[in-house]
Amino acid sequence: MNLEKVIFGFFVVLAATLNFGFFIGDIADPALHNIFELFAAVVVNLIATVLKFGDRTQIGAVHLATSLVADLQLIAAATVWAYAAATTAGPLSAAATSSVVSLSGGALLANLVSVTLLLIETVSFHRR
Repeated sequence: MNLEKVIFGFFVVLAATLNFGFFIGDIADPALHNIFELFAAVVVNLIATVLKFGDRTQIGAVHLATSLVADLQLIAAATVWAYAAATTAGPLSAAATSSVVSLSGGALLANLVSVTLLLIETVSFHRR
């Protein structure tokens, strides 16, 4: 078993599951979307991105592209959350929550593409 592949797969799947956990729920209800879960999704996605830098194959390039898209979407979601929290008193409005969750949905789609690529790469692997 290749420990590097295990760690890589772990972070790719963890990034997708954390993102899914944040995304799921009523899009406009801030009580269903935890800021710490969004923060964890951002951090794990950034770690997964760093792990994807070493692969020089075509599928590695697509892995990196999907990870960069997810990072951009999640950082934008965190920025919207921070701005909305700084400019309003009390909980986030439904409009701000909808924007944050929508951005995390884009990141979730990118993460699902990355997980699909990982599965295709794993299935097509031929042991020598």
